[in-house]
Amino acid sequence: MGPFFVFVIVPIGFVLLVVFNAIKVVREYQRLVLFRLGKHNANGVLGPGISFVWPVIDQVVWVDLRESFLEIPEQTCITKDNAPVSVDFLIYWKVIDPALSVIQVRNFAGALQGIATTTLRAVVGDMALDEVLSKREQINVILRTKLDEVTGRWGGKVTSVEIREILPPTEVQSAMTKQMAAERHRRAVVTESDGTKQAAVTIAEGEKQSAILRAEGERQSQILKAEGYAKALESIFGAAKSIDAKTMSLQYLDTLKALGASPSTKYIFPMEFTTLLKPFVENIKDAITKK
Repeated sequence: MGPFFVFVIVPIGFVLLVVFNAIKVVREYQRLVLFRLGKHNANGVLGPGISFVWPVIDQVVWVDLRESFLEIPEQTCITKDNAPVSVDFLIYWKVIDPALSVIQVRNFAGALQGIATTTLRAVVGDMALDEVLSKREQINVILRTKLDEVTGRWGGKVTSVEIREILPPTEVQSAMTKQMAAERHRRAVVTESDGTKQAAVTIAEGEKQSAILRAEGERQSQILKAEGYAKALESIFGAAKSIDAKTMSLQYLDTLKALGASPSTKYIFPMEFTTLLKPFVENIKDAITKK
C-alpha cells in the first residue's frame, strides 16, 4: 500500500493540482496580463473565458476593466488673488489597456490621486476666487483633460471629474451671506414695487373702463330720449296736419274761455284773434245778407 501510494496516488494528485492551477476562468470585466519567463509579448492579455497558463513558467496579473472612482480628500489651494480655498472632488476612471496599466505604473489609483492633487492646485492657482466659486464646471473639464493626458500613457482614462464642495475663507463666507441677504431683500422690494405698480395699473384700467361704460350708457340714454322726443314730435306733427282752421279756432276760443274764467282783471288777446274771428264774421255777414 505504501509504494502504490507513493508512486501512483501522489503523482496523480500533483498532476491534478498543476492542471487546476493552470486553468484560469476570466470574467467578462477582467483580463489577465501574462508574463512568460518574466517577459510580456503582444498577445499576453488573456480573457474573457477559460485560459491556460503554464505553472512556474507563466505569471499573470489580474486587471479589472470596470469603471472605478477615487475620492480625493479635502485639499487647501491658494487662488490667484491669494485666497485659500478647500476643495474635495471625485475622479471616475477605467483601464483601457490592461498591459500598460500593469507595466507602466505600479499603483494606478495611488498615482492618479497624487497627480490629481497637484493638478488641482495648479488649476486653482491660475484662477481668482470669484472664478473658482462660479466656474465649477469649467474646473471639472480642465482637471479631466489634464489628468487624462497623464493617465493615457498608463493605459487608463479619466472619464469624469466632479467637484463636490468648495469652501472659501470664513470672512468670504460671511460676506457672501450678507450679499445673499441683500440680494434677496432687493428682489423682495422689486417684487413688491412691481406688484404695487401692477395693482395701480389694474385700478386705473378698471376706472377707465368704468368711465367709458358710464359715458356709453349716458350717450345711449340721450339717444333714446332724443328718439322718444322725435317720435313724440312726429306724432304731434302728424296730428296737427289733420286739424283744420275751424278746429284751431275752437281751441283758441276754449283757451280764451278758460282765461275769462280766471279771477284776474287782465285780458289777453292773441295777435291771431282777428284772424280767428274772420271766418265767424264772414258767416254772420252772409247770414245777414241772405235775410
